[in-house]
Amino acid sequence: MNKAPAYVLTVLLAGLMLVLGAPAASAHGGPIKLEVTGDGADNVNVLVTYKKDDHPVTEIVEATLKATSADGRSFGPVPLRSAPEGQNLYHSAEPLPSGEWRVTVTATEPSKAKATVKVKAGVVAASPVAATAPAPGQATGQATGQATGPARNKAAAPATVMDDQGAMGTPLKIGIIVLVALVALAAWIALAWRHRMGVRR
Repeated sequence: MNKAPAYVLTVLLAGLMLVLGAPAASAHGGPIKLEVTGDGADNVNVLVTYKKDDHPVTEIVEATLKATSADGRSFGPVPLRSAPEGQNLYHSAEPLPSGEWRVTVTATEPSKAKATVKVKAGVVAASPVAATAPAPGQATGQATGQATGPARNKAAAPATVMDDQGAMGTPLKIGIIVLVALVALAAWIALAWRHRMGVRR
């Protein structure tokens, strides 16, 4: 006589676990986003994460990079290669020539995504050395300017412009529908059990 309520409780718990687990299971495999920045030299860093929860994309990413310079030169498309620094960090397979570039990275797997950013590639040329020794105050100012120049360039790196690639699915709605169906099934089983007990009496 106690088996039916226990069975109903088991069904309800299973439905609740399904609802709670559906969003987590579907969080990965959805749309991705690309964060593209210059690496301070002649390449770019592309960080690939899932758009919904910012978790790293551990799947194989297939993406290409192409760029156009401020003086009209073109570069690419070239494929991206996984970087040793992280499992979701990628670099261009070929270094960028010196200059200012408008870089576009396009991913096709595990989902489509695109990002465009401006970067500056190449080492900045050093200032020519003056023939006469500078005054102490000037020397201090030049040293400070040289020390903070790279940091200023790094801080001025532009933000990534990312295109939306569609809204996330609705796993939570699916889970709620499944839960409602399970509750209805549990109610039907309880009614059938009561009816059977009434017939036995």
